[in-house]
Amino acid sequence: MNLIMTMLAISTMLSSVLALLSFWLPQMSPDTEKLSPYECGFDPLGSARLPFSLRFFLVAILFLLFDLEIALLLPLPWGNQLPNPVYTLTWATIILMLLTMGLIYEWLQGGLEWAE
Repeated sequence: MNLIMTMLAISTMLSSVLALLSFWLPQMSPDTEKLSPYECGFDPLGSARLPFSLRFFLVAILFLLFDLEIALLLPLPWGNQLPNPVYTLTWATIILMLLTMGLIYEWLQGGLEWAE
């Protein structure tokens, strides 16, 4: 218990010291370039209120969907240790088939075409 309390105290002190140093050490010298909304120094060329293409959002959502698929299938190797691994394989196959059918549907509908 004493070792745990010591480690907790050291980590708390170190975190506090680093947090306080990060507020005091940086030199703040604001100038017109840093205070502008575009830090690169360029003036905005057009309106910032132009709408994004809906296809951009579709591709982003598809990327997130297939990225999360990996998180769903990550426990699959450990599923072999269960008493009946057939259920795990069945559910993984169902997930993959649903995602594949959705991808084929989007492909056939032309949802993945970037330019019209």
